[in-house]
Amino acid sequence: MIQHRLANCSILLLAGGRGQRMGGRDKGLVDWNGKPLLAWPHRIARPLTDDLLISCNRNQTRYAAFADRLVNDDEPDFPGPLAGIRAGLAAAYHPWMMVLPCDAPLIDEALLRQLYETAQQDPDTPLMTRRGAQWEPLFCIIPVKLAPAIEAAWQMGERSNLKVLLTLQVRALDLHTDDPRLANLNSPELLSQQLPPKGT
Repeated sequence: MIQHRLANCSILLLAGGRGQRMGGRDKGLVDWNGKPLLAWPHRIARPLTDDLLISCNRNQTRYAAFADRLVNDDEPDFPGPLAGIRAGLAAAYHPWMMVLPCDAPLIDEALLRQLYETAQQDPDTPLMTRRGAQWEPLFCIIPVKLAPAIEAAWQMGERSNLKVLLTLQVRALDLHTDDPRLANLNSPELLSQQLPPKGT
């Protein structure tokens, strides 16, 4: 089956964290079911865009094999995902940028298409997934034209991407409270408990 790309949409995979819950290991490169953890969301995102970005702050040579381009934080000491999002927005070729974490191997194409299609209904506001009352700020899509507002918040000292997107009147893509596709396998214990996606 031919997968049609998401028109006018860059995709950013966030892999620039400190990996504290992994004992400092580079989370995106930790092995899971025979592949680097990042390879699992990559296999879903890759066919959907001609502008696949990866935010990383180490092991650039290994990450380069998965991306069209790499971006990195412009400040040291792993300042958090908002730094990676800023870098992605500055580099994105398209008017939209979808953001996904590297430790979410269970995402599927249907979720990414739902995010994209729902976002198109309002080109002026970001869209974020939500499970019940729980926002999931690393699964979102942002109009790139909001980059100046996000940069202004950063310069004012804000470091929470959730707070920034809430300020920008983010809309919710509401999913079931137990939707397994948003599982973050960000610790060795979670990695060992979770089965690989169906059909792999």
